[in-house]
Amino acid sequence: MFTRETLRAALLSLVFALAALAVWHFATVQPERAAAADDEYAQLMGRGVRKSDGFPTPAQLGEAVVQHLSRPFYDNGPNDKGVGIQLAYSLARVAGGFTLAILVAVPLGFLIGMSPLLNRALNPFIQVLKPISPLAWMPLALYTIKDSSVSGVFVIFICSLWPALINTAYGVASVRRDWLSVAKTLEVPPLRRAFRVILPAAAPTILTGMRISIGIAWLVIVAAEMLVGGTGIGYFVWNEWNNLNLTNVIFAILVIGVMGMILDFVFGRLQKLVTYVE
Repeated sequence: MFTRETLRAALLSLVFALAALAVWHFATVQPERAAAADDEYAQLMGRGVRKSDGFPTPAQLGEAVVQHLSRPFYDNGPNDKGVGIQLAYSLARVAGGFTLAILVAVPLGFLIGMSPLLNRALNPFIQVLKPISPLAWMPLALYTIKDSSVSGVFVIFICSLWPALINTAYGVASVRRDWLSVAKTLEVPPLRRAFRVILPAAAPTILTGMRISIGIAWLVIVAAEMLVGGTGIGYFVWNEWNNLNLTNVIFAILVIGVMGMILDFVFGRLQKLVTYVE
């Protein structure tokens, strides 16, 4: 149920959005010009939205949104695919790399969080590897894997690993000592103690790490696809820039932002589901 405060915040957000659109419109509006050359270029490129002479107006962006969303899954060749297909490629790479990272980070984070000795032994390696930009691994991935799509998954794995690993270790290490003491007093087996005591207590922190990881993964995949090319929403942005179609570039940026918001919302809801409120 919406509260009065929520409605007021939504109304204020709408006012900000309308103000931004108004400023954008008046900053980009210009007299109509002959656009025969642009229309001919659009037909040759198989697009219904012609290039703008300068920075696109909100109306031109709206036209592009309608055009792309009306046919999101068309496929006219390597350099002309619908935004739905490009988005699906990017999401598949993110899902693959993120899943692999979670499968490694959560068990390893449990071990690090439960063992101070292991924590001290592995911490130097984590601190050295964590600050390295994921894209710095791309040349090595391309050289060893020799597949651009799999290399993209590897880069997502690397960038998703550290936030999930660190937050899992922190959450496990922060479980209240008295809960563990009670479980030990009751002679609860270690595996059962991990699933029935430690995991529920550390779950909010673990989900926080996953939420951070998915945000970074979505951020990195766009840059990675610009480098490796082929398919994906990042490649779509780069290809449209090469075509000098700023309208489609802005549309792709909007799609990237909305998709990132949806992913963050999903993990935010999961985090709330596992958070105990006293």
